[in-house]
Amino acid sequence: MVTIRVTTFLNVATPPGISNWPKLVLSAPSLAEAGFSRRGRSFGLKGVAGPKVASLSGSRRVRRLPSLGRVAVVVDQGSGFTKAGFAGEEQPRLVLKSSSLVPSWDWPVLPGCELAGGVARAHPIKHGVVVDWEALEGLWERLLVGGLRVCPEQWPVLVSDSPSAPPAGRERVAELLFEALAVPACHIASTALLALCSVGAFSGLALEAGAGVCHATPIYAGHSWHEATFRLDVAGSTLSRYLRDLLVAACPDQRLHALPRKVITQLKKRCCYVSLDFEGDLRNPARHRPVSFYLGNGCSVCLSSERFRCPEPIFQPGLLGQAEPGLPTLAFRALQRMPTTLRTRLANTVVVAGGSTLFPGFTERLEMELEAQCRRHGYGALQPRLVAKPGRGTAVWTGGSMVASLRSFQCHWMTRAMYQECGSRLVHEVFN
Repeated sequence: MVTIRVTTFLNVATPPGISNWPKLVLSAPSLAEAGFSRRGRSFGLKGVAGPKVASLSGSRRVRRLPSLGRVAVVVDQGSGFTKAGFAGEEQPRLVLKSSSLVPSWDWPVLPGCELAGGVARAHPIKHGVVVDWEALEGLWERLLVGGLRVCPEQWPVLVSDSPSAPPAGRERVAELLFEALAVPACHIASTALLALCSVGAFSGLALEAGAGVCHATPIYAGHSWHEATFRLDVAGSTLSRYLRDLLVAACPDQRLHALPRKVITQLKKRCCYVSLDFEGDLRNPARHRPVSFYLGNGCSVCLSSERFRCPEPIFQPGLLGQAEPGLPTLAFRALQRMPTTLRTRLANTVVVAGGSTLFPGFTERLEMELEAQCRRHGYGALQPRLVAKPGRGTAVWTGGSMVASLRSFQCHWMTRAMYQECGSRLVHEVFN
Protein backbone atom coordinates (compact mmCIF):
# COMPACT_ATOMS: atom_id res chain seq x y z
CA MET A 1 0.00 0.00 0.00
CA VAL A 2 1.42 3.40 -1.02
CA THR A 3 0.62 6.37 1.19
CA ILE A 4 -0.23 9.41 -0.92
CA ARG A 5 0.44 13.02 0.03
CA VAL A 6 -1.24 15.63 -2.16
CA THR A 7 0.30 19.04 -2.89
CA THR A 8 -2.24 21.78 -3.50
CA PHE A 9 -0.56 23.57 -6.42
CA LEU A 10 -0.75 20.95 -9.14
CA ASN A 11 -2.74 18.29 -7.36
CA VAL A 12 0.19 15.88 -7.49
CA ALA A 13 -0.09 12.58 -5.68
CA THR A 14 3.36 12.26 -4.15
CA PRO A 15 4.30 8.97 -2.52
CA PRO A 16 7.05 9.17 0.10
CA GLY A 17 10.59 9.42 -1.23
CA ILE A 18 9.89 11.48 -4.34
CA SER A 19 9.45 14.92 -2.81
CA ASN A 20 12.67 15.97 -4.57
CA TRP A 21 11.24 15.30 -8.02
CA PRO A 22 10.85 18.29 -10.36
CA LYS A 23 7.30 19.61 -10.25
CA LEU A 24 5.39 20.17 -13.47
CA VAL A 25 5.33 23.91 -12.93
CA LEU A 26 4.10 26.18 -15.71
CA SER A 27 3.93 29.96 -15.82
CA ALA A 28 0.53 31.65 -15.93
CA PRO A 29 0.52 32.27 -19.72
CA SER A 30 1.62 28.73 -20.45
CA LEU A 31 -1.21 27.25 -18.39
CA ALA A 32 -3.71 28.37 -20.98
CA GLU A 33 -1.43 27.24 -23.82
CA ALA A 34 -1.10 23.78 -22.30
CA GLY A 35 -4.86 23.45 -21.86
CA PHE A 36 -4.97 23.93 -18.11
CA SER A 37 -7.97 25.41 -16.35
CA ARG A 38 -8.15 26.81 -12.84
CA ARG A 39 -10.24 24.74 -10.43
CA GLY A 40 -10.14 26.23 -6.98
CA ARG A 41 -6.57 26.00 -5.68
CA SER A 42 -5.46 23.27 -8.08
CA PHE A 43 -5.08 22.84 -11.81
CA GLY A 44 -6.58 19.99 -13.81
CA LEU A 45 -5.55 18.85 -17.25
CA LYS A 46 -7.94 19.96 -19.94
CA GLY A 47 -7.74 18.98 -23.57
CA VAL A 48 -5.40 16.06 -22.99
CA ALA A 49 -8.33 14.07 -21.69
CA GLY A 50 -11.27 15.86 -20.14
CA PRO A 51 -14.15 14.31 -18.25
CA LYS A 52 -15.89 13.40 -21.49
CA VAL A 53 -14.83 12.28 -24.96
CA ALA A 54 -16.84 12.02 -28.12
CA SER A 55 -17.77 8.50 -29.14
CA LEU A 56 -16.70 7.44 -32.61
CA SER A 57 -19.96 5.61 -33.07
CA GLY A 58 -22.12 8.71 -32.95
CA SER A 59 -22.96 11.80 -30.92
CA ARG A 60 -23.15 9.97 -27.58
CA ARG A 61 -20.70 10.93 -24.88
CA VAL A 62 -18.65 8.45 -22.88
CA ARG A 63 -18.06 9.56 -19.30
CA ARG A 64 -14.72 8.78 -17.72
CA LEU A 65 -14.38 7.27 -14.31
CA PRO A 66 -13.41 9.94 -11.76
CA SER A 67 -10.71 7.69 -10.32
CA LEU A 68 -9.49 4.14 -10.73
CA GLY A 69 -8.57 3.92 -7.07
CA ARG A 70 -5.33 2.02 -7.64
CA VAL A 71 -1.72 2.97 -8.34
CA ALA A 72 -0.92 2.43 -12.02
CA VAL A 73 1.68 0.20 -13.61
CA VAL A 74 4.09 2.17 -15.82
CA VAL A 75 5.84 0.43 -18.73
CA ASP A 76 8.45 1.91 -21.05
CA GLN A 77 8.82 -0.61 -23.87
CA GLY A 78 12.01 -0.17 -25.85
CA SER A 79 13.87 -1.95 -28.62
CA GLY A 80 16.60 -3.18 -26.28
CA PHE A 81 15.13 -3.11 -22.79
CA THR A 82 11.69 -2.71 -21.27
CA LYS A 83 11.30 -1.00 -17.91
CA ALA A 84 8.33 -1.51 -15.62
CA GLY A 85 7.23 -0.42 -12.16
CA PHE A 86 4.59 1.47 -10.23
CA ALA A 87 3.52 5.09 -10.60
CA GLY A 88 5.01 7.40 -8.00
CA GLU A 89 8.24 5.45 -7.53
CA GLU A 90 11.62 6.91 -8.46
CA GLN A 91 13.00 3.90 -10.32
CA PRO A 92 11.47 1.03 -12.29
CA ARG A 93 11.21 -2.23 -10.40
CA LEU A 94 12.20 -4.26 -13.47
CA VAL A 95 14.50 -3.75 -16.42
CA LEU A 96 14.20 -6.71 -18.80
CA LYS A 97 15.61 -7.40 -22.24
CA SER A 98 12.81 -6.88 -24.73
CA SER A 99 13.94 -9.94 -26.69
CA SER A 100 13.28 -13.48 -25.51
CA LEU A 101 14.58 -16.95 -26.32
CA VAL A 102 12.11 -19.51 -27.64
CA PRO A 103 12.55 -22.98 -29.23
CA SER A 104 12.84 -22.43 -32.97
CA TRP A 105 10.46 -25.33 -33.74
CA ASP A 106 7.72 -23.59 -31.76
CA TRP A 107 8.26 -20.17 -33.30
CA PRO A 108 7.96 -19.01 -36.92
CA VAL A 109 11.12 -17.50 -38.38
CA LEU A 110 10.11 -13.85 -38.64
CA PRO A 111 12.17 -10.85 -39.74
CA GLY A 112 12.58 -9.94 -36.06
CA CYS A 113 14.04 -13.32 -35.04
CA GLU A 114 17.60 -14.62 -34.88
CA LEU A 115 18.30 -18.37 -35.03
CA ALA A 116 21.11 -20.03 -33.08
CA GLY A 117 21.46 -23.66 -32.01
CA GLY A 118 17.79 -24.53 -32.34
CA VAL A 119 16.76 -21.46 -30.35
CA ALA A 120 15.19 -18.32 -31.80
CA ARG A 121 15.63 -14.93 -30.21
CA ALA A 122 12.43 -12.99 -30.81
CA HIS A 123 12.76 -9.19 -30.97
CA PRO A 124 9.24 -7.78 -30.69
CA ILE A 125 10.41 -4.17 -31.16
CA LYS A 126 12.81 -3.02 -33.87
CA HIS A 127 13.93 0.62 -34.12
CA GLY A 128 11.10 1.62 -31.78
CA VAL A 129 8.37 -0.07 -33.85
CA VAL A 130 6.57 -3.28 -32.84
CA VAL A 131 7.22 -5.98 -35.46
CA ASP A 132 6.04 -9.08 -33.56
CA TRP A 133 2.85 -8.69 -31.55
CA GLU A 134 2.80 -12.27 -30.31
CA ALA A 135 6.26 -11.85 -28.83
CA LEU A 136 5.20 -8.51 -27.33
CA GLU A 137 2.29 -10.20 -25.58
CA GLY A 138 4.71 -12.71 -24.08
CA LEU A 139 6.94 -9.85 -22.93
CA TRP A 140 4.02 -8.14 -21.22
CA GLU A 141 3.04 -11.34 -19.44
CA ARG A 142 6.63 -11.76 -18.22
CA LEU A 143 6.62 -8.18 -16.96
CA LEU A 144 3.26 -8.02 -15.23
CA VAL A 145 2.63 -11.55 -14.02
CA GLY A 146 6.13 -12.98 -13.63
CA GLY A 147 8.02 -9.79 -12.78
CA LEU A 148 5.76 -7.34 -10.96
CA ARG A 149 3.51 -10.20 -9.73
CA VAL A 150 0.31 -8.31 -10.38
CA CYS A 151 -3.00 -9.46 -11.78
CA PRO A 152 -3.39 -7.47 -15.04
CA GLU A 153 -7.20 -7.43 -14.70
CA GLN A 154 -6.90 -5.19 -11.63
CA TRP A 155 -4.22 -2.65 -12.64
CA PRO A 156 -4.39 0.34 -15.00
CA VAL A 157 -1.34 0.51 -17.28
CA LEU A 158 0.47 3.51 -18.75
CA VAL A 159 2.68 2.51 -21.67
CA SER A 160 5.15 4.53 -23.73
CA ASP A 161 4.95 4.82 -27.50
CA SER A 162 7.66 5.78 -30.01
CA PRO A 163 7.15 9.24 -31.60
CA SER A 164 7.58 7.79 -35.09
CA ALA A 165 5.59 4.57 -34.60
CA PRO A 166 2.66 4.18 -37.03
CA PRO A 167 -0.68 5.36 -35.55
CA ALA A 168 -2.20 1.92 -36.13
CA GLY A 169 0.26 0.56 -33.59
CA ARG A 170 -1.58 2.37 -30.80
CA GLU A 171 -4.75 0.53 -31.73
CA ARG A 172 -2.90 -2.79 -31.54
CA VAL A 173 -1.46 -1.86 -28.13
CA ALA A 174 -4.97 -1.11 -26.85
CA GLU A 175 -6.24 -4.41 -28.24
CA LEU A 176 -3.41 -6.32 -26.58
CA LEU A 177 -3.97 -4.65 -23.21
CA PHE A 178 -7.77 -4.90 -23.16
CA GLU A 179 -8.30 -8.23 -24.90
CA ALA A 180 -5.22 -10.36 -24.16
CA LEU A 181 -4.43 -8.98 -20.69
CA ALA A 182 -7.88 -7.60 -19.76
CA VAL A 183 -6.52 -4.51 -17.99
CA PRO A 184 -9.20 -2.17 -16.54
CA ALA A 185 -7.74 0.96 -18.20
CA CYS A 186 -4.73 2.13 -20.18
CA HIS A 187 -2.98 5.29 -21.30
CA ILE A 188 -0.54 5.52 -24.21
CA ALA A 189 1.95 8.39 -24.14
CA SER A 190 4.79 9.47 -26.42
CA THR A 191 8.27 8.72 -25.10
CA ALA A 192 9.24 12.29 -26.03
CA LEU A 193 6.51 13.82 -23.87
CA LEU A 194 7.38 11.54 -20.95
CA ALA A 195 11.05 12.51 -21.26
CA LEU A 196 10.05 16.17 -20.94
CA CYS A 197 7.78 15.39 -17.99
CA SER A 198 10.71 13.77 -16.19
CA VAL A 199 12.30 17.23 -15.84
CA GLY A 200 9.01 19.02 -15.09
CA ALA A 201 8.33 20.42 -18.57
CA PHE A 202 5.43 20.29 -21.01
CA SER A 203 7.16 22.20 -23.83
CA GLY A 204 10.62 21.64 -25.28
CA LEU A 205 12.66 19.54 -27.68
CA ALA A 206 13.17 15.91 -26.68
CA LEU A 207 16.36 14.27 -27.97
CA GLU A 208 16.24 10.54 -27.33
CA ALA A 209 18.93 7.97 -28.06
CA GLY A 210 18.11 4.46 -26.96
CA ALA A 211 19.03 0.96 -28.06
CA GLY A 212 17.17 0.89 -31.37
CA VAL A 213 16.43 4.44 -32.50
CA CYS A 214 17.16 8.13 -31.93
CA HIS A 215 14.47 10.82 -32.11
CA ALA A 216 14.30 14.59 -32.19
CA THR A 217 10.75 15.53 -31.21
CA PRO A 218 9.39 19.05 -30.55
CA ILE A 219 6.69 19.16 -27.89
CA TYR A 220 4.57 22.25 -27.25
CA ALA A 221 1.99 22.41 -24.48
CA GLY A 222 2.01 18.64 -24.18
CA HIS A 223 1.45 17.92 -27.86
CA SER A 224 3.97 16.46 -30.34
CA TRP A 225 4.65 18.14 -33.66
CA HIS A 226 4.82 15.08 -35.91
CA GLU A 227 5.74 17.06 -39.03
CA ALA A 228 8.85 18.33 -37.20
CA THR A 229 9.85 14.95 -35.72
CA PHE A 230 12.96 13.21 -37.07
CA ARG A 231 14.37 9.76 -36.42
CA LEU A 232 17.75 8.07 -36.83
CA ASP A 233 18.04 4.28 -36.91
CA VAL A 234 21.60 4.38 -35.57
CA ALA A 235 21.51 3.80 -31.82
CA GLY A 236 22.88 1.63 -29.02
CA SER A 237 22.56 -1.79 -30.68
CA THR A 238 24.18 -0.45 -33.85
CA LEU A 239 27.07 0.96 -31.81
CA SER A 240 27.64 -2.40 -30.10
CA ARG A 241 27.93 -4.15 -33.47
CA TYR A 242 30.22 -1.38 -34.70
CA LEU A 243 32.47 -1.78 -31.66
CA ARG A 244 32.82 -5.50 -32.38
CA ASP A 245 33.81 -4.70 -35.97
CA LEU A 246 36.37 -2.15 -34.77
CA LEU A 247 37.90 -4.61 -32.30
CA VAL A 248 38.11 -7.40 -34.86
CA ALA A 249 39.71 -5.03 -37.38
CA ALA A 250 42.30 -3.92 -34.81
CA CYS A 251 43.05 -7.44 -33.53
CA PRO A 252 41.99 -10.27 -35.87
CA ASP A 253 41.77 -12.81 -33.06
CA GLN A 254 39.08 -15.38 -33.81
CA ARG A 255 38.06 -15.39 -30.16
CA LEU A 256 36.85 -11.81 -30.54
CA HIS A 257 34.32 -13.03 -33.10
CA ALA A 258 32.87 -15.36 -30.46
CA LEU A 259 32.49 -12.73 -27.75
CA PRO A 260 28.89 -12.59 -26.49
CA ARG A 261 26.97 -9.43 -27.29
CA LYS A 262 26.61 -8.81 -23.55
CA VAL A 263 30.41 -8.56 -23.17
CA ILE A 264 30.67 -6.15 -26.10
CA THR A 265 27.90 -4.02 -24.62
CA GLN A 266 29.66 -3.93 -21.25
CA LEU A 267 32.89 -2.82 -22.92
CA LYS A 268 30.96 -0.10 -24.74
CA LYS A 269 29.35 1.21 -21.56
CA ARG A 270 32.52 1.05 -19.43
CA CYS A 271 35.14 2.29 -21.88
CA CYS A 272 33.70 4.40 -24.67
CA TYR A 273 33.28 8.15 -24.75
CA VAL A 274 32.39 10.89 -27.24
CA SER A 275 35.21 12.99 -28.61
CA LEU A 276 34.81 16.77 -28.71
CA ASP A 277 37.27 16.89 -31.65
CA PHE A 278 36.86 13.62 -33.51
CA GLU A 279 39.07 14.36 -36.53
CA GLY A 280 41.82 15.83 -34.36
CA ASP A 281 41.77 12.90 -31.94
CA LEU A 282 41.80 10.44 -34.82
CA ARG A 283 44.88 12.04 -36.40
CA ASN A 284 46.84 12.36 -33.15
CA PRO A 285 47.60 9.00 -31.46
CA ALA A 286 49.00 10.89 -28.45
CA ARG A 287 45.42 11.82 -27.58
CA HIS A 288 44.27 8.21 -27.45
CA ARG A 289 43.73 6.77 -24.01
CA PRO A 290 44.17 3.02 -24.40
CA VAL A 291 42.78 0.57 -21.87
CA SER A 292 43.20 -3.20 -21.72
CA PHE A 293 40.86 -5.88 -20.40
CA TYR A 294 41.25 -9.58 -19.78
CA LEU A 295 38.00 -11.26 -20.77
CA GLY A 296 38.43 -14.52 -18.90
CA ASN A 297 38.39 -16.80 -21.97
CA GLY A 298 42.13 -16.55 -22.56
CA CYS A 299 41.57 -13.44 -24.59
CA SER A 300 42.56 -9.88 -23.74
CA VAL A 301 41.40 -6.82 -25.60
CA CYS A 302 42.93 -3.37 -25.91
CA LEU A 303 40.78 -0.38 -26.80
CA SER A 304 42.51 2.71 -28.12
CA SER A 305 40.85 4.92 -30.74
CA GLU A 306 37.94 2.45 -30.64
CA ARG A 307 36.88 4.12 -27.39
CA PHE A 308 35.77 7.33 -29.12
CA ARG A 309 35.15 5.88 -32.58
CA CYS A 310 32.36 3.63 -31.28
CA PRO A 311 29.75 6.35 -30.39
CA GLU A 312 30.67 8.60 -33.33
CA PRO A 313 28.04 7.23 -35.79
CA ILE A 314 25.29 8.95 -33.77
CA PHE A 315 26.93 12.20 -34.85
CA GLN A 316 28.23 10.93 -38.21
CA PRO A 317 26.07 8.06 -39.55
CA GLY A 318 28.15 8.20 -42.74
CA LEU A 319 30.79 6.17 -40.92
CA LEU A 320 28.40 3.23 -41.25
CA GLY A 321 27.37 4.07 -44.80
CA GLN A 322 24.14 5.73 -43.68
CA ALA A 323 22.97 8.69 -45.76
CA GLU A 324 20.93 10.46 -43.08
CA PRO A 325 22.46 13.23 -40.94
CA GLY A 326 23.45 12.86 -37.30
CA LEU A 327 21.42 13.66 -34.22
CA PRO A 328 22.61 17.31 -33.84
CA THR A 329 21.49 18.08 -37.40
CA LEU A 330 18.14 16.40 -36.82
CA ALA A 331 17.71 18.46 -33.64
CA PHE A 332 18.35 21.67 -35.55
CA ARG A 333 15.94 20.67 -38.33
CA ALA A 334 13.27 19.95 -35.75
CA LEU A 335 13.66 23.47 -34.30
CA GLN A 336 13.82 24.99 -37.79
CA ARG A 337 10.47 23.48 -38.74
CA MET A 338 8.71 24.98 -35.75
CA PRO A 339 6.90 28.32 -36.00
CA THR A 340 9.21 31.27 -35.40
CA THR A 341 7.29 32.30 -32.29
CA LEU A 342 7.99 28.93 -30.62
CA ARG A 343 11.61 28.22 -31.55
CA THR A 344 13.27 30.13 -28.73
CA ARG A 345 10.98 28.65 -26.12
CA LEU A 346 11.59 25.08 -27.27
CA ALA A 347 15.35 25.66 -27.61
CA ASN A 348 15.43 26.76 -23.97
CA THR A 349 14.45 23.22 -22.92
CA VAL A 350 16.30 20.59 -24.96
CA VAL A 351 15.88 17.42 -22.90
CA VAL A 352 18.38 14.60 -23.46
CA ALA A 353 17.12 11.09 -22.67
CA GLY A 354 17.99 7.46 -23.26
CA GLY A 355 20.76 5.03 -22.40
CA SER A 356 22.87 5.89 -25.45
CA THR A 357 23.24 9.50 -24.22
CA LEU A 358 25.23 8.36 -21.16
CA PHE A 359 28.62 8.31 -22.89
CA PRO A 360 31.01 10.82 -21.29
CA GLY A 361 31.19 13.87 -23.52
CA PHE A 362 27.87 13.15 -25.26
CA THR A 363 25.94 16.19 -24.06
CA GLU A 364 28.91 18.55 -24.47
CA ARG A 365 29.39 17.46 -28.09
CA LEU A 366 25.67 17.60 -28.78
CA GLU A 367 25.35 21.12 -27.41
CA MET A 368 28.46 22.28 -29.26
CA GLU A 369 27.26 20.95 -32.62
CA LEU A 370 23.69 22.17 -32.16
CA GLU A 371 24.93 25.69 -31.43
CA ALA A 372 27.21 25.49 -34.48
CA GLN A 373 24.26 24.45 -36.65
CA CYS A 374 22.25 27.44 -35.43
CA ARG A 375 25.09 29.87 -36.21
CA ARG A 376 25.85 28.30 -39.59
CA HIS A 377 22.25 28.66 -40.78
CA GLY A 378 21.67 32.21 -39.55
CA TYR A 379 19.97 31.41 -36.24
CA GLY A 380 22.70 32.89 -34.05
CA ALA A 381 20.15 34.34 -31.62
CA LEU A 382 18.91 30.81 -30.90
CA GLN A 383 20.83 29.54 -27.86
CA PRO A 384 19.86 25.91 -27.15
CA ARG A 385 19.95 24.94 -23.46
CA LEU A 386 20.41 21.24 -22.85
CA VAL A 387 18.84 19.52 -19.86
CA ALA A 388 20.69 16.27 -19.17
CA LYS A 389 19.89 14.69 -15.80
CA PRO A 390 22.10 11.90 -14.38
CA GLY A 391 19.13 9.50 -14.49
CA ARG A 392 18.31 10.21 -18.13
CA GLY A 393 18.76 6.54 -19.01
CA THR A 394 15.35 5.89 -17.42
CA ALA A 395 13.89 9.37 -18.08
CA VAL A 396 10.94 8.07 -20.10
CA TRP A 397 9.87 5.65 -17.37
CA THR A 398 10.38 8.31 -14.69
CA GLY A 399 8.23 10.77 -16.64
CA GLY A 400 5.49 8.17 -16.90
CA SER A 401 5.74 7.50 -13.16
CA MET A 402 5.38 11.21 -12.41
CA VAL A 403 2.48 11.79 -14.82
CA ALA A 404 0.53 8.74 -13.67
CA SER A 405 0.87 9.89 -10.05
CA LEU A 406 -0.83 13.22 -10.77
CA ARG A 407 -4.15 13.22 -9.00
CA SER A 408 -5.74 15.09 -11.90
CA PHE A 409 -4.48 12.41 -14.28
CA GLN A 410 -6.62 9.69 -12.70
CA CYS A 411 -9.60 10.60 -14.93
CA HIS A 412 -7.51 10.54 -18.11
CA TRP A 413 -7.54 6.82 -18.73
CA MET A 414 -9.17 4.95 -21.56
CA THR A 415 -11.25 2.43 -19.66
CA ARG A 416 -12.34 -1.04 -20.65
CA ALA A 417 -15.95 0.18 -20.89
CA MET A 418 -14.89 2.90 -23.34
CA TYR A 419 -12.96 0.36 -25.38
CA GLN A 420 -15.89 -2.05 -25.47
CA GLU A 421 -18.27 0.69 -26.61
CA CYS A 422 -16.06 2.52 -29.14
CA GLY A 423 -13.31 0.10 -30.10
CA SER A 424 -9.58 0.60 -30.45
CA ARG A 425 -9.96 3.56 -32.83
CA LEU A 426 -10.81 5.67 -29.81
CA VAL A 427 -7.11 5.84 -28.91
CA HIS A 428 -6.55 8.46 -31.62
CA GLU A 429 -9.12 10.73 -30.03
CA VAL A 430 -8.24 10.10 -26.40
CA PHE A 431 -4.45 10.29 -26.60
CA ASN A 432 -3.77 12.84 -29.36
